[in-house]
Amino acid sequence: MRHGAERMVLMVKVIMGRKGEGKTKKLIELVNKALDEEHGDVVVIEKSGALTYDIPYRARLVQYSSVGYDFLCGFISGLQSGNYDITHIFMDSLFKLSGNDSLIEAEKFLDWCDKFSDKEDVKFTITISADSASATDGIKKFF
Repeated sequence: MRHGAERMVLMVKVIMGRKGEGKTKKLIELVNKALDEEHGDVVVIEKSGALTYDIPYRARLVQYSSVGYDFLCGFISGLQSGNYDITHIFMDSLFKLSGNDSLIEAEKFLDWCDKFSDKEDVKFTITISADSASATDGIKKFF
């Protein structure tokens, strides 16, 4: 669990922008960096299978679509309970994964991820396809 100055490090990072702004490319770069620098397991969750050849084999690639935020919370909890060595979870295109493009619901999910990361010491990097100017204050705190 993080305390004091350590809490200033963002454990949940959001990359938000419109389609074609390079969010997925940045995510792939960050996955590679995490694989090189972190000493635990890296998981990438995406919808379509488009990242199959872009993500190194050392990362665990999981594909789901339109599963809802409650399912995502349960799935992430199950991943962690089955493998305490996970240090970073990447999620590409949160709205497509969840099947829900509500910014309010996304904010609630990000808050859940923040609490989960604090408890389990797991980092999250999540892309959201929407204009960053439309982000709520609750989402902006993860930029």
